[in-house]
Amino acid sequence: MKDRYDVIVVGAGPAGSIAATTAARKGLSVLLLEKRQEIGAPVRCAEGVSKKRLQQHIEPDEKWICSELKGAHIISPNGITIAMSEENAGSEVGYVLDRKIFDRALTEQSVEAGADVLVKARVTGLVTEDDSICGVHLMYHGEMHTVHSSIVIGADGVESKVGRWAGIDTSLKPSQVETCAQFLVSGSGINQDFCYFYIGNEVAPAGYIWLFPKGGDVANVGIGILGNKSGSKRPIDLLTDFVAKNIPEGRIIERVAGAVPASGPIERTIANGLMLVGDAARQSDPFTGGGISNAMDAGMMAGEVAAKAIEVGDVSEDILQEYELLWRETIGKDIGNSLIVKDTFFNLPDEDLNSLAESVRDVNFDKMDFIVLASALFKSNKKLLWNLRPLFAQKLKQKFSAKGIFRK
Repeated sequence: MKDRYDVIVVGAGPAGSIAATTAARKGLSVLLLEKRQEIGAPVRCAEGVSKKRLQQHIEPDEKWICSELKGAHIISPNGITIAMSEENAGSEVGYVLDRKIFDRALTEQSVEAGADVLVKARVTGLVTEDDSICGVHLMYHGEMHTVHSSIVIGADGVESKVGRWAGIDTSLKPSQVETCAQFLVSGSGINQDFCYFYIGNEVAPAGYIWLFPKGGDVANVGIGILGNKSGSKRPIDLLTDFVAKNIPEGRIIERVAGAVPASGPIERTIANGLMLVGDAARQSDPFTGGGISNAMDAGMMAGEVAAKAIEVGDVSEDILQEYELLWRETIGKDIGNSLIVKDTFFNLPDEDLNSLAESVRDVNFDKMDFIVLASALFKSNKKLLWNLRPLFAQKLKQKFSAKGIFRK
């Protein structure tokens, strides 16, 4: 560990590792810090990710791919199953990863690019000078250290302290957090080519239960519900009931719990000498809770902007504004749309969810894109989905613009 680096990245998850790799490949000196003693553990993730978006950041490797999905099945409260192809099922459907191995592979990529990596290195505060972040204080091997840098990138997850220390409001209300639990279940009995989502207020109020196959009849079985809707039963209790009822032969071999931000974009993700990425920046999908793809995309943007800022010798908030604009114009728009969807669907009673499922139960989703699906749902359920009309209008405009029917 040197006394000074161009960039210090706090947190070695997908966002932090991709940020470190990108910055190091641009020729910057980079220090990547992880407070835990082991990269990738504990796993607090369903582990699903889009193939296309993952391949933009790392070459797929069978060592950390547990299964390859063909699509997703959505099960309504009354048991109607809606089958969707991989292409139309969202950014969590594609590969099911082994996050312990995958996260380490991303960190190895950072090391190969030239970054220094420290585990069991707990950041205790930020170094500031002339109203700019210029390093971190950290505890490593029982001793306190101060390491300086031009830029700090906070990738320290939903419980992020880096943002708060920099004066950024990252607070979350209970309605903006998904409290989650997940079991690794052997003897799941599910088709390993598909993932499954169970919706309904009885199984998961203001949320859903997921099943992601991991090969060999093993699956991640998890639940996420909004913090203000948990009621008398905790997520882990609801999940236990679900497994007992639906997977009676299953054997639980691991249990984890955690939280995912479901707030949508926060007001600011930059300060002088600092950027936030991934869950620390609340960049996970507020409807599905998925965050791997967004985290890697944001990490790459932050690494690229850091290189530009250091090259011109200006790491002020004005210069780092490029990162703010980049992610908000790309993944930020999708996050905003998902927030509209979350606020609509998570407030529907089961009878309305059943009505939506009934209206499209005979539709072939393998050949259906989002516009056709949205039109079918909206046409049959205008009253229920009225709040989604801006989203549909935006998607239609994008589609027609792409075909040259009209321009902006």
